[in-house]
Amino acid sequence: MRILFLGDVVGRGARDAITSQMKNFRATYALDAVVVNIENAAHGFGVTAQICDDFYKAGVDCLTTGNHVWDQREIIPYIDKDPKLLRPLNYPEGTPGKGAYVVETARSEKLLVCNVMARLFMESLDDPFQAVDKLLKSYNLGKTVNAILIDFHGEASSEKQAMGIFCDGRASFVVGTHTHVPTADQRILPKGTGYMTDAGMCGAYDSVIGMDKTLATARFVRRMPGEKLYPADGPVTLCGVIFDVDSKTGLCTRVEPFRSGGAVAQALPAF
Repeated sequence: MRILFLGDVVGRGARDAITSQMKNFRATYALDAVVVNIENAAHGFGVTAQICDDFYKAGVDCLTTGNHVWDQREIIPYIDKDPKLLRPLNYPEGTPGKGAYVVETARSEKLLVCNVMARLFMESLDDPFQAVDKLLKSYNLGKTVNAILIDFHGEASSEKQAMGIFCDGRASFVVGTHTHVPTADQRILPKGTGYMTDAGMCGAYDSVIGMDKTLATARFVRRMPGEKLYPADGPVTLCGVIFDVDSKTGLCTRVEPFRSGGAVAQALPAF
């Protein structure tokens, strides 16, 4: 089973790059499933129902989010109606939406996708480790589902690494999002879980984490709020990871970084 995960989508340029190339990506890499984090897709802040629909039509199977999930108010009534659009699992009980979804592939294999948010330097949500532990106890890896992907949305690399270790042998892959910077530590952990601290973003890298560099830099220099930030223009790089899973055990057998286009060094797997 082969899965592509793409990191935080920032703005229209990244949306268009993904939707226009998704059919080609699926064919070129023989992908069984595609999951994309879209929490910054709507001009850098949140996501809309139309954007979700555009991604589904392009061939994306499931969408994850993070701390910007509620930025577009229209998503609050929508998210309950769309099980493929996830918000972090560890929001309090009663929050609209769900934190997990089972994708069924064309080969009738099942991929459980979980979206959860860290707490260090983030909002103070419920314990992410307890939430993930409870979810994993409800599924039998390699039996009730063929694979489990966890998008851990957080700031601190230490917390993300701890989640990888916590899930080792119980999930197929743990990947971090939120920092918008791809890390080079993709690997398979000792008990068979694939791991990457951060997938990076899909956006213009001649920027400050996807936002116009002049406006964003001015905030640091002046230490004052300024003009509202907006996504940077320029060439878009799509960043993420492709990994293979043994459908019988649910464990990761191969992991490769994925970086296509734009200003960042390319990393196109030769599967």
